[in-house]
Amino acid sequence: MWGRLWPLLFSFLTAVAVPGPSLRRPSRELDATPRTTISYEELSGMRHFKGQAQNYSTLLLEEASARLMVGARGALFSLSAHDIGDGAHKEIHWEASPEMQRKCHQKGKNNQTECFNHVRFLQRLNATHLYACGTHAFQPLCAAINAEAFTLPTSFEEGKEKCPYDPARGFTGLIIDGGLYTATRYEFRSIPDIRRSRHPHSLRTEEAPMHWLNDAEFVFSVLVRESKASAVGDDDKIYYFFMEREEGSSSFTQSRSNHRVARVARVCKGDLGGKKILQKKWTSFLKARLICHIPQYETLRGVCSMDTDPSAHTHFYAAFTLTTQWKTLEASAICRYDLTEVQAVFAGPYMEYQDGARRWGRYEGAVPEPRPGSCITDSLRSRGYNSSQDLPSHILDFVKLHPLMARPVVPTRGRPLLLKRNVRYTHLTGTPVTTPAGPTYDLLFLGTADGWIHKAIVLGSGMHIIEETQVFREPQPVENLIISPMQHSLYIGASSGVIQLPLSSCFRYRSCYDCILARDPYCGWDPNTHGCMVATTIGNRTALIQDIERGNRGCEGSRDTGPPPPPLKTRSVLRGDDVLLPCDQPSNLAQALWLLNGSKGLSDGQDGYRIGVDGLLVTDTQPEHSGKYGCYAEENGLRILLASYSLLVRPATPAPAPQAPATHGAQLAPDMRLLYVLAIAALGGLCLILASSLLYMACLKGGRQGRRRKYSLGRAGRTGGSAVQLQTVSGQCPGEEDDGDDGEGPGGLESSCLQIIPGEGAPAPPPPPPLPPPAELTNGLVALPSRLRRMNGNSYVLLRQSNNGVPAGPCSFAEELSRILEKRKHTQLVEQLDESSV
Repeated sequence: MWGRLWPLLFSFLTAVAVPGPSLRRPSRELDATPRTTISYEELSGMRHFKGQAQNYSTLLLEEASARLMVGARGALFSLSAHDIGDGAHKEIHWEASPEMQRKCHQKGKNNQTECFNHVRFLQRLNATHLYACGTHAFQPLCAAINAEAFTLPTSFEEGKEKCPYDPARGFTGLIIDGGLYTATRYEFRSIPDIRRSRHPHSLRTEEAPMHWLNDAEFVFSVLVRESKASAVGDDDKIYYFFMEREEGSSSFTQSRSNHRVARVARVCKGDLGGKKILQKKWTSFLKARLICHIPQYETLRGVCSMDTDPSAHTHFYAAFTLTTQWKTLEASAICRYDLTEVQAVFAGPYMEYQDGARRWGRYEGAVPEPRPGSCITDSLRSRGYNSSQDLPSHILDFVKLHPLMARPVVPTRGRPLLLKRNVRYTHLTGTPVTTPAGPTYDLLFLGTADGWIHKAIVLGSGMHIIEETQVFREPQPVENLIISPMQHSLYIGASSGVIQLPLSSCFRYRSCYDCILARDPYCGWDPNTHGCMVATTIGNRTALIQDIERGNRGCEGSRDTGPPPPPLKTRSVLRGDDVLLPCDQPSNLAQALWLLNGSKGLSDGQDGYRIGVDGLLVTDTQPEHSGKYGCYAEENGLRILLASYSLLVRPATPAPAPQAPATHGAQLAPDMRLLYVLAIAALGGLCLILASSLLYMACLKGGRQGRRRKYSLGRAGRTGGSAVQLQTVSGQCPGEEDDGDDGEGPGGLESSCLQIIPGEGAPAPPPPPPLPPPAELTNGLVALPSRLRRMNGNSYVLLRQSNNGVPAGPCSFAEELSRILEKRKHTQLVEQLDESSV
């Protein structure tokens, strides 16, 4: 009973635990945080290619010729692998004709996305030709392309047995020793299939009396050369990874008919099919369940293979999307699977479909010999079974009814290497990297659904995300990834184009500590050049300082352990005011530590201190707050000084009292008084004359309806320059209504307005100069957009005017400061750093 209830309980506990960080669990078990974040604007060394086509999702790298082949919608491209944006590319236009597009649209397909020729397959066919297949508006075609001339042939091959109709269908394909191995849905509205074509013995999966594949969506396929140096004469195998619908199961938690599961299947390359039973069908097809973390709600998104010599050490990495039962959380997981474990599952017990219970159950009967589904080995050849066509009928009957294995394939050490919340990985690739010290590590590049790349290294039973990089300005899924060790480049295919990035950015690490904390296998600190160098670019690789396993040792004897000492900055603030001491952490994994006078550690929320991700905020400063402040970054046991401040809290001085005007020693002379009286009298006379003139003009205006008079003050006979004109404007004033009175003009004399308007020759006054940008004040804050008035000690009232002219009301200084800090990048003041946030 507990065996059946445990998966359901585990799913519930995971759904509860994953959404929020738990202090009781290590961060790596719950969520992985990239150490550094590189935005699109900070990219360095990026190259970009975009032609007239769209959907650059099919990539083929040829290291020998340093060419990157790209299959897109309606076109193929041949790019320089050294620099894909050099402009010296070759292009093939391969569009579906308007007639084919019209027929596609008549079938009910979308003429904006589906009724085109989407190139889904592009691989090397032989020494001189490439082989490409496209959907061709739901009428697939294939072509052998001359690689050197890079031109289409005069004739094409039918692609119905080799390429999917639908461009959105899962598809995977390989060309192995001249044979074409593909897996997808081929015919229009047909069932999925794994097929071998362009081969003397064409094969496919079985459909009766049961489907070996049930609504499958294929993700990845790979050839493993298991025959190389095999002591038993084993055969090479092709492994397929896919999702399919599970019809029925004996498990309590897996009884839903529409439940989809991840699978891994394999076939033997030397399979020739059966002689009477399973004619032109696989005799070596077996499949097994693939489990990563939450068996009930995981979707396989991508797989990559790490091929090794010998093949027994080959392993796979798979990216899954994890969704809880309540669909309130989406996360991703990365699991590793060793080939030896996959082989052990295919050598284990079988499942069989029980018609009465209409579900799969474990087969408890005897397994016949030779073992069903196995490849032809030296042992079988010695017994007269030289090919699959020599196998007995009862063996092939067993294979036909028992394609599913009983045991699932579980990840290495039984758990994921990586869990990442709020991220959906869409593609992944990897490469082994040998470090100067000797050990080899697997380096993975993970593409996300919103156009980011996570670079991660596998360390023991976990993964360390070195950096996350935004490779597309507009969010879009990463559809393909290819690594070129020779070009030291990563190629990224997406709907908008192809991106080329360097595999490492060691120049970003400015100190020995920063270089080893990154734990990038490509980077090491060179004590001779005092720089973080790419390990493959220098001769004496052993001189580099690296610490991939621990990430904090090796720099003790180097004089470049940390960055250069920061300059001491001075801050002066009045008592009772607030001051911000900025300090940005360079790493998302670092914790901020503030020390006062070199010894006293500051705690957030105590004594007026607020520690945030962007600095230290000291509120209501007092004399005891004066001193020297040091900002440190603590990461993985190392402490680095980032900023240093000297804070002085000055006493608040009261505003000086207004002084009464002096009454002695400054009296005016009598003659001066007389001059002032005469000047005032002259001004009064002028005002009287001006008032009389205005009254006279108003009377004249009353006798001349609708007539406008101009009075210009200026030099007579001068046409240039500026002139000030006084106009009396008859008619309604703004806001007044015409009362229809026939009196003196519309509105009468009483309703007329006197306006001063620019004259005809007067140029428009220049616009006022723009306001200066906010400047940083001495207390570290940016100048506030509204005026702060200090009242009653350290209290503040914010004076603002709303849009309608009504005062918006006072608000506290803390409220306004919070608004300002929220607008700045990385300025939220949090209780502690959340490792799941970047």
